[in-house]
Amino acid sequence: MIKTLRNGLLTGLMALGIASGPASAADVTLRFAHFWPSVAGMHKNLFQVWADTVMKDSGGRIKVEIYPSATLAKPPAQYDAVKNRIADITATVLGYTANRFPLSQVVELPGLVKNAAHGSCILQGLYDEGLIKSEFKDTHPLFLFTHGQGHIHTAKTLIKSPKDFAGLRIRRPTTVVATLLEKLGAKPVGMPAPASYQSMQRGVIDGVALPWEGQIAFRLNDLATKHTEVGGLYTLAFVITMNKDVYKGLPADLKAVIDKASGKVWSAKAAKVFDDTDVKGRAQAVKAGHEIYTVEGGIENPAWKPVLTEATASYIKQLDGKGLPGDKVYAQAKALAASCQ
Repeated sequence: MIKTLRNGLLTGLMALGIASGPASAADVTLRFAHFWPSVAGMHKNLFQVWADTVMKDSGGRIKVEIYPSATLAKPPAQYDAVKNRIADITATVLGYTANRFPLSQVVELPGLVKNAAHGSCILQGLYDEGLIKSEFKDTHPLFLFTHGQGHIHTAKTLIKSPKDFAGLRIRRPTTVVATLLEKLGAKPVGMPAPASYQSMQRGVIDGVALPWEGQIAFRLNDLATKHTEVGGLYTLAFVITMNKDVYKGLPADLKAVIDKASGKVWSAKAAKVFDDTDVKGRAQAVKAGHEIYTVEGGIENPAWKPVLTEATASYIKQLDGKGLPGDKVYAQAKALAASCQ
């Protein structure tokens, strides 16, 4: 009798649509692709948080499925993946697609960026002011950001001055950083960050150019035990961007949810994850007893400054030679560097 009553009650509740069970399906499911491993801070503390925020703010109408570890597209193909709708959203390094974002990559040059919060403010500012928007015409950018200061991490040779780079094969993330390394005397080897561990393990490269965050995210502290910090050496520019047609196809209220999860506020959130993880990456190396050499004065050090100044001038000249407003964008980046404190 009790069982029959219970079954009858459940049937009635189901008929009313208020019985416990799975929630109704989302109106929109967005595929979000990136190349970090799922254990990385960027995945757990930024991308997943963003996805959860969008789902909550949309009342469950937007679901975000995250594909880490380059499962939908290899790192150099991430931007085209969102353009061609292999993914709906991607997070990628601008310089992984060479020659596509030359003005945006001005932020990678020496001496501009103090940390991720500072660099992200500069880069997002350049975009918001319209100086680099034309480089993103194929997609709908949500927010731009940078990592903190990049350093040099090696397996055997501790680099104390530019002459120590001679003959060393150093992983470089972008062509901008490649130019810096070449001027310093290294042999740059192009590859995305996820490929660095295996390449160093096999002896294909002698070291990497990465922030401390990358040393944790890609387990490079296991192999590179000698670290050189040259304050202001370089940074990298990133974007989280969305397929234009997917964005345009959203109803107005869901567009508003995406818009709210975009811009300066989220650029700053991304920067905080990078800056926090930089601290952890360095602490991990210290605890493990690694050698860390900090160049006195950073890029202003007399042994380093002439080389890096030349590399910067060379890059701006290349931009101007292509008919791009390199001087204008660089000047505004420096102005933003002064105001983004």
